[in-house]
Amino acid sequence: MESLERRSGRAHRTPRVTAAMVAARAGVSTATVSLVANGKTQGRVSDDNISRVRSAIAELGYVVDSIGSSLARGVSSIVILVTPDVSNPFFANVIAGVRESLGAEYQLLLSVTDAGEPPQASDVRKLLALRPAGLLVGAPSAEFLEDLSAAGPLVLLDAPGLEAFAPSVNLDVAQGARELARHLASSGHTRAAYVDGITGTATFQLRREAFLAEAAACGLSVADGHVISTPIDVGAAAAAFAEAWPEWQREGVTAVVCGTDTHAYGVLQEARVEGVRIPEELAVAGFDDLPYSATSNPSLTSVHLPARPLGRKAGEQLRGLMEGMPLAEPHVTLESSLVVRGSTA
Repeated sequence: MESLERRSGRAHRTPRVTAAMVAARAGVSTATVSLVANGKTQGRVSDDNISRVRSAIAELGYVVDSIGSSLARGVSSIVILVTPDVSNPFFANVIAGVRESLGAEYQLLLSVTDAGEPPQASDVRKLLALRPAGLLVGAPSAEFLEDLSAAGPLVLLDAPGLEAFAPSVNLDVAQGARELARHLASSGHTRAAYVDGITGTATFQLRREAFLAEAAACGLSVADGHVISTPIDVGAAAAAFAEAWPEWQREGVTAVVCGTDTHAYGVLQEARVEGVRIPEELAVAGFDDLPYSATSNPSLTSVHLPARPLGRKAGEQLRGLMEGMPLAEPHVTLESSLVVRGSTA
């Protein structure tokens, strides 16, 4: 037998307020309610009717179903941002930049993955059933984009070498990587190691390859066994470094470069546990220049990647596409720069 409590709870559930209920209270048509609720009254609705509708909305607590109404028109006001690894703090600043440029007219929906897991096109395609106004994809792979085959406005973020797929906003990570290699070589280092991410996206490949190529040109050796990969996670990087460090130390490694600052925090943490002096015995550097890098102990040398401007510019590009405007620059590259701090100085 159904409990009295359950029957009572269902009986007292507050019904959803509809436009028809507002129209009845105000004595107008539902079309008039829609015009008032969506701010499209100019030249269409009298001041008296606007006042009555607004009073009815306030009295009844009516909330516009903006997503439902936009879907009825064939497209929503949703923008989907696909990020390859929600554990990476870098994307928090990217998201902030995207929200700044999109404004209140669009709702930002995130499609994220677990640490170390690349996005799956099949998962994103399920979200396309919402008929988004546009799609932003961060640090994708060519395989992902080929599998996705998304129609409609699309902008790529931090996707070097993939400009043929869609308009893009990229980071010049190679420039910063080369500066870092020259900095370490000029500081007297001759053997280094590299801690990479495991997602295998184009941006991580580019920063690694650019560093290794410039390091070789500067006489800074990075042996095959001195390159390891972990998820973008402090604990995972610390554990990987703890396992690798005894051999690296025996083989004369005096510098560790990390694909992200998050990896570098793990290396710094484990180095302190092992009693390794930074930078006297081991120099450590990363990519991203996260806010904590300036205040860590020691402060972290890092390749500055402008995350917030990246998100802001990508959002601007996408908004232009969604609103039917031609892009003056379909492909934009933002500069990176090396910030030298105590972990290598």
